[in-house]
Formats: sequence, C-alpha cells, structure tokens
Amino acid sequence: MARVLFINGGSEGHINPTIGVVQELVSRGEEVVYFSIEAFRERIEKAGAAVRTFDDQRFIKAFISGGRDYLLERINGLLLTADIVIPSVLEQIKGEYFDYIIHDSMFGCGRLLAQMLKLPAISSCTSFAQTKESFDHRMEQFYIKAPADIVKPIHDTFQNLTINIKEQYGVEIHSPYEVFCNPAPLTIVYTTRAFQPYGETFDPTYTFVGPSISPRFTQEQFDFPAIKGKNPIYISMGTVFNQAIDFYKLCFEAFGNTDHTMVMSIGNKVQINDLGEIPKNFIVKHYVPQTDVLPYTKLFITHGGMNSTHEGLYYGVPLLVIPQSADQPIIAEQVANSGAGLTLQMQSLTATQLREAADHVLGLSSFKNAVATIRDSFRTSGGYHQAVEEIFKFKSQYCF
Repeated sequence: MARVLFINGGSEGHINPTIGVVQELVSRGEEVVYFSIEAFRERIEKAGAAVRTFDDQRFIKAFISGGRDYLLERINGLLLTADIVIPSVLEQIKGEYFDYIIHDSMFGCGRLLAQMLKLPAISSCTSFAQTKESFDHRMEQFYIKAPADIVKPIHDTFQNLTINIKEQYGVEIHSPYEVFCNPAPLTIVYTTRAFQPYGETFDPTYTFVGPSISPRFTQEQFDFPAIKGKNPIYISMGTVFNQAIDFYKLCFEAFGNTDHTMVMSIGNKVQINDLGEIPKNFIVKHYVPQTDVLPYTKLFITHGGMNSTHEGLYYGVPLLVIPQSADQPIIAEQVANSGAGLTLQMQSLTATQLREAADHVLGLSSFKNAVATIRDSFRTSGGYHQAVEEIFKFKSQYCF
C-alpha cells in the first residue's frame, strides 16, 4: 500500500473525472489524501479518500485578481494562488510521508508542490492536453498581437511572481507553460488520443484513458417515468456559466408546445419563477442527474464543457454545442469536426436557428453514426480503470 497526495482545485470539471480514479486506487489498497475545497468533501470522502481543504474564497479571489482578458493574466492568477494553497498543504501534511503525488494539470500549484516535496508526480488533465510547442505558439500570439502597453505590465508581473516564488519556496519556474499545464513525468488525459486535437503529436508520457465516468454515490430525485420511452432533448449549460435566463426563454420559444419532450437544467443561480410560463412539454429543474438522464436522451444542447461533452458522447447522444468561455470553443470545434454535432453562437442565436439546428441533427443519420463510433471508442478506452493501471505502472517505475 502506498500513500498518495492528491492536489486539485475547486470546480466540477476538474473534480468529477478523478472520483472514479480515487475509488479505484482505494479499492486496490492505496491510501489517498485529497486536497480540494469544502464543497466537494462529501463526494471525495464517499470515494474513499481522506479530505483536507484550503480556503476556496481566498483561492478564487487570488486567481481572479490576476486578470481575465489575456492568457498570461490567468497564468498570473494561478501563481497568485500559490500563497493560498502551498502553506495550507504544507501545514496540514507536516510530519507525514507520501509515496507519490497526483496533481491537477491546472489548479493547485501541483508541479511546485511536487518539486518542494521531492515526490514522483502524475498530472491529471481534465481538459484537452497541450504540448509545449502549441502552448508557446499561443503565448507568441499574445506578445505579437496585444499592444505593448498591455503586454509589458502583465509580463513584468509574471516575472516578479516567479522571482517571489523562488525566494519563498525555493523552486524555479522556467516558463508560463509550467504554470498553466503543470507537466509531469506522466500525464493522464481523460479523453482518447483520437478525440484529442493533434493527438498524434503527444509523446508516451501522455496516456489517453478516455472519459472517467464513475457510478453516482447518491440518487437524486427525478421523475424518470416522465421521460422513459419519450427520447427527450436535454438542455444544460453546466455549473458555472448557467445564469442564462434569456437563453432558457429562447429554448421555450424554440421548442415549446412541440412534439419534443424537453428536460432543462438551470442550476442554482436562476429561480424557476423568473422564467415565466413554462411550456407543458418542458421539465425544468435546478439540478438534473445528468449521467442518469443522458441514456434516455436523443439530443443534448450543451455549453460544451469537457465533462458534459464526454458524457453526452459516452452515452451516444448527438450534441448542439453553444460554447461560453475557456476551452469550450475548442471542444465545440472538435465535436463539429468529428461529425458528432453542430456548433452555435449564443450572441446571435435565434429560436428559429436553434430549432432548425436541432431538427437538422436529429434528421440525419450521419450524426448518430459518428456519435456511435466515438461512443464505442470511449467505452473501450478504459476510463478510470485504465488510469489506475497507468498509475501503478508509474509507481513500479518511480516509487520502489
């Protein structure tokens, strides 16, 4: 049995794929100590890990304070979280021994902690992976295209932050890539190499295990008899950017009183009463047990987050992707390129466009065929079982 230090941030998309990994590690005798935020304590504990937390409000405040307009600003935000995460982790593990560390590929200062603790490190990548070459190209575009009076202060902040981290924690940061992607001797990517953009360019230190979709520990209340045999259209804009009253009303206009049964999840930032009159063919909930509903679904209208996209395709559901931010436009493009769905733009979207796009996807067998191919590749890739196989191979090489 080995002791595993797991470091993550505090968002659904980064936590959910690791739940099955933790459960499988524990079932195979590993002891897992998992750092995240309090909101995910119950979920992680039910997977079998010992949970320790850091201050999520201070973490978010530090991250956002770096700026949001440019990639290097977000990288500065990640560096600013070091003074929240690192002292908290070090204090809470004082005197303890760990055999290896698994850290998120973006949040939690994982690479820094791995160096400080001198632990063999595995990176957990819940988005599409990036090679250093592709990332450096993105950074070059920032330096070329952004005005000099914007570039210089952001770049100077990055340099000052890296100097401060070296002085305070004794570790060097050689590039923005190290901060944003947290590379490690092994990176587990929760997609397939075929679905990963330019998947052939990644070396063997990247292992593509497919979507990590684990059984749910709790059963949410949902009226499944109301959708069985009706092949609903399911709408969800995720857990972050879901405060979209105008979009929800647009869905009423597009699909209200049609022959489609509609299931719509609106999150907890919007009140159902604020939506006005709900068409009779709509089931509207603050929360929908997504992986339980998707097997009944004929079309998934989604923001295109990595988790939602993978879950839809894993259950063989074509997608209409309406990307909002972050990596969602890239994911949407990959869905369209694979033939598994269409991409729409929220800014100019009309009810007619939304309805016609849905009819188009539902009316052509090519979409369903493409999704079936991806579904089969996802289901044979191994998911969290394969992830743990790779972790144990790594452990045998680096830990003993």
